[in-house]
Amino acid sequence: MRKLRGLLALTMVSVLIGVAGCGAAKTAETNAPKDAPKQVVIGFSQVTLDSPFYVSLMDAAKAEAEAKGAKLVYVDAQNNIEKQNKDIQDLITKGINVLILNPSNPTAVAPSLAAAKQANIPVVTVDRPTDGKVATFVGRDNKKMGELAGKEAVLLLGGEGKAKGKIIELQGDAGGKVMMDRRDGFHLAVDKEPGIKVIQGPYCDYTRSKAVKAFQDLLQANPDVNLVYAHNDDMSLGALQVLEQNQLAGKVKIVGVDGLMEAIKAIPTGKYDATVLNDPQLLGKTVVDTALGVLDGKTYDAFIDAGTTLINKDNAAQYINDKLTFAASK
Repeated sequence: MRKLRGLLALTMVSVLIGVAGCGAAKTAETNAPKDAPKQVVIGFSQVTLDSPFYVSLMDAAKAEAEAKGAKLVYVDAQNNIEKQNKDIQDLITKGINVLILNPSNPTAVAPSLAAAKQANIPVVTVDRPTDGKVATFVGRDNKKMGELAGKEAVLLLGGEGKAKGKIIELQGDAGGKVMMDRRDGFHLAVDKEPGIKVIQGPYCDYTRSKAVKAFQDLLQANPDVNLVYAHNDDMSLGALQVLEQNQLAGKVKIVGVDGLMEAIKAIPTGKYDATVLNDPQLLGKTVVDTALGVLDGKTYDAFIDAGTTLINKDNAAQYINDKLTFAASK
């Protein structure tokens, strides 16, 4: 009998504890905030991460998204438009709120733009524009950058009307808008000089290793080269590597684009002559802020110019910073 009474008491205690637990759970549910804002998810389709410039741009974008309380999900197209279109479709399926796009091809990315439009997802392009309509493009005037490089090349070879010499040009990616602008802008300046001859090298996809291989052949065929111009500093530094191997560093002028810190540090040594600023940190921060602004209903001009300038022996010291991979805008 005593055992039975003990069991009944124990059962009643268990029931009371269970009821109390349910009440606590309901209270917690009741006190939970209703309509809590969902975290904004930014999708970022990057053309490639096989480049220090694009790695720096991506790192800056991630840091800014985190600072603004958003989540950034990125994918690497690896310079492959088919992969990029597939990647973007996957991002849309996962439920992103806005898409940041650095297109590997300005025209062939059209299916992705159409898919984003169908899903009511705004698109902001960065560094490279598209042929299709987007909310805005955050980048720089690459034709102006090429022209700045061209004017400096003319100056290094004797000045306007007096410039003489042979230039080897290392090109970016075949058919790329940035490549064409940096090429065309450069030629706006140098083609005015009858004493300058330009040898256009192969497309090296903005990578140092490809530039090294290409320039080895170009130097052998053109030992009388006076100046090297590459569409980015990474390729120019590849050319410098070959010149050093042939005891020609400092004897052949070098001009690049992007403001890579390694290149800027070489300017005071006389082995490198000039680069054109292309701050990826500012691009990454600006494009994330712009994407969030578009989500908030803000409107922007079709092109947001992040600005540029020439860096040479006169101002290189102002931009040297051991903590940065690329020079920061002033």
